[in-house]
Amino acid sequence: MGNICRSPTADAVFRHYVKAAGVDHLIEVDSAGTHAYHIGNPPDERSQRTASRRGYKMDDLRARAVETNDFEEFDYILAMDRENLRLLQQRSPHHHHDKIQLFMAYSKTHDDNTEVPDPYFGGHEGFELVLNMVEEASQGLLEHLHETIITNRNHP
Repeated sequence: MGNICRSPTADAVFRHYVKAAGVDHLIEVDSAGTHAYHIGNPPDERSQRTASRRGYKMDDLRARAVETNDFEEFDYILAMDRENLRLLQQRSPHHHHDKIQLFMAYSKTHDDNTEVPDPYFGGHEGFELVLNMVEEASQGLLEHLHETIITNRNHP
């Protein structure tokens, strides 16, 4: 929503995995919110602390809102919950709806409709839960990209 908790956490985790896999020259990662609550602000300090304890860097990120050109520029647009999924679908041109899905669709232990809960109004446990879920879905997403894009690119 505001691009200060869940999506920058996913951004930082996925960027970390992409770089560790040596495919950062092939994959661009970015995050944005569906609301303009915190534009220009860094991620929530609780998100940063939780991520930092596991080795993820996110202090360079700044909140931004989804822009119309994002639907053209990106191949995958992943929402953290159904409310944001609905907002993204409403804002996107119809021919880009297939790009938009829930982030947890890439999890191996959660079903395709699982939402990443917003930890903003909760305690430390919520930020840990979000990070656990994001790590799991990020691994699945990287595996998916490796199977569908990276392998095909390297083997014509």
